[in-house]
Amino acid sequence: MTTPFQEKNLGTTPIRDLGLTIEGTRLEPIVREFEAELERAGLARVKPRFYLSTEWGVPFETVAIAIPFYLARADLTAMHVERAGHVEGFDRADILRYLRHEMGHVVNYAYRLFDEEEWVRQFGSITQPYEEEYRPEPFSRRYVRHLPGWYAQKHPDEDWAETFAVWLTPALDWRAEYGAWPVACAKLAYCERLMRALGDRDPVVTDDELDEDVGEIPYSVDQFYHAIVPAATDFPPGLDGALKTIFETLPHTLGGGDGEVRPAAELLRRLESELLANVFRWTGHFPERTRLLVRHLAERAAELRQGYAAADERSAVIAVTTLVTALAMNHVHRGSYLP
Repeated sequence: MTTPFQEKNLGTTPIRDLGLTIEGTRLEPIVREFEAELERAGLARVKPRFYLSTEWGVPFETVAIAIPFYLARADLTAMHVERAGHVEGFDRADILRYLRHEMGHVVNYAYRLFDEEEWVRQFGSITQPYEEEYRPEPFSRRYVRHLPGWYAQKHPDEDWAETFAVWLTPALDWRAEYGAWPVACAKLAYCERLMRALGDRDPVVTDDELDEDVGEIPYSVDQFYHAIVPAATDFPPGLDGALKTIFETLPHTLGGGDGEVRPAAELLRRLESELLANVFRWTGHFPERTRLLVRHLAERAAELRQGYAAADERSAVIAVTTLVTALAMNHVHRGSYLP
């Protein structure tokens, strides 16, 4: 078990001094499995370079795939869960999911597909501004669903990468999955035609220059998390009323009534990890923001002495989940938790 002293030292250690590599870790067999997947898909001519960095990504016009450094060691993964609240690549299947997406970027850059007229017609211009904060249209049938948060809607380059990832996924019948979605299905059909045409062609771009390689990152693990975790948000006072409303039909104040009454704050804290993942998947509200929201609601619930009958726990879980999801949807589409 990691001691508090070890955890403190880990946080203050420069990332480049952690000695992290893909080789000899749980990532190595997953990368080998993915390479075999590419061979079976007829993509042997494009050979991506895999390396560790601060996040998933492919530097523009390279064939180098960056994998988050915290996936290389169990203690770093656990720290990421604690600091960020969500791991992009929590198990083998999820890591493969992200690798398929990033490979879409590799193929795009390797063959400069974004310059092709048909590619632009299907996905849009790659010169479109790339914005981290985007407002997806949930359940749109114009885009495939692969990574959480309706990620294909973020930018034409991501739309292609998500489409490619769905096409590449083994044992997935994309025609059956997206047959009733004409636009998304057309993109997938285009992807398949294109991949067959490129099967015997060498890529025109083979640059594998790395961006923020793990062995060159001078700042510490603590500094990394200080930069990526958002600062506390000023939440609108109306959230107190929302909290009271959802507990109206339950015993909503502690200290009275018959039977066991449990604190709503404890329920919110217990549900935090599930809410982070699921709210992101279905709304696109980033987990780090949801975490701040849930913790704020827990603090207010404690201050307001909100509670619920133990016998009504299922109803309380549904109420809390509905509230957090509704607030997240408001923020994604309006930029504010309350109108």
